[in-house]
Amino acid sequence: MAKNPKHRDLFAGALELMILHSLRVKPMHGYALVKHIKLVSDDLLQVEEGSLYPALQRMLRAGLLESKEGISAKGRPTRIYRLTKAGIEHLEREKSGFETMFAGITRVLAVAKA
Repeated sequence: MAKNPKHRDLFAGALELMILHSLRVKPMHGYALVKHIKLVSDDLLQVEEGSLYPALQRMLRAGLLESKEGISAKGRPTRIYRLTKAGIEHLEREKSGFETMFAGITRVLAVAKA
């Protein structure tokens, strides 16, 4: 299946940042995270489950998230993820770093063609 040219791979750390920020809004299960990111980005960002669940596991091991068993909206057993205090602190540091990087990229892109 050909990739949609409007959909690009995320750069390093972007998925983690979006997961952390989304979970700061409210605790969610994995599929809800995928839907939330897609909805909020107006379908510009699509997170694949093959990327999401390994990222969630890495963040659980790092102590940025915690999880508990819950029930999905469809009544199925699921795992609900939430931020830890360390996750909130990590999110704030990462967000600041991304804002600085985006400011630099914006400046480069604003330079008029010679």
